[in-house]
Amino acid sequence: MAEYLASIFGTEKDKVNCSFYFKIGACRHGDRCSRIHNKPTFSQTVLLQNLYVNPQNSAKSADGSHLVSNVSDEEMQEHYDNFFEDVFVECEDKYGEIEEMNVCDNLGDHLVGNVYIKFRREEDAEKAVNDLNNRWFGGRPVYAELSPVTDFREACCRQYEMGECTRSGFCNFMHLKPISRDLRRYLYSRRRKGGGGGGEASIGGGRPRSRSRSKGRSRSPRRSRDKRRRY
Repeated sequence: MAEYLASIFGTEKDKVNCSFYFKIGACRHGDRCSRIHNKPTFSQTVLLQNLYVNPQNSAKSADGSHLVSNVSDEEMQEHYDNFFEDVFVECEDKYGEIEEMNVCDNLGDHLVGNVYIKFRREEDAEKAVNDLNNRWFGGRPVYAELSPVTDFREACCRQYEMGECTRSGFCNFMHLKPISRDLRRYLYSRRRKGGGGGGEASIGGGRPRSRSRSKGRSRSPRRSRDKRRRY
């Protein structure tokens, strides 16, 4: 019996523990869920809840439906890259080497703007949670907690990665927002100069988006960070 329970732990067959919380570190039912959310006491992964605010999703009508914003795709990518760089560099410099960082592009309340940072060491993740819960970002308090998610392949929507998800942003699996190739290249070169490990695949979820040289980054992203810092 014990072997059977162990084999179904965190799966849809498990009637006691929430499979969604186990896989994606969040559940659309929240505290009202009929199954247990086993929050880890130690983990490599930190969840920063609803941290990223997407300008294209910020305007809503009275009935809650999204309005079309006048933010262009290029401006949107620039805004997101600035956010990603701020958080990644700040957390890696202060707490320790990051193996993977991903930002959800979902619209559901339990996933929208969620940032998952997987550190190389559990001790660094614990340090980050303790410190970040006393900080603010973009005029809002940061809500950080340890997350059970360690394998993002299991947490991501495979249909979305193939461009076939029919649930759009309200899918219950992660839709990871990609960074631009320019930013990915910069963060990777920064890591190599600092002697850190890891590779390009560990920085930024999804397929990197290309940006025009004439309208993309014309200077090192590092030089403009002080103007954008919101911590």
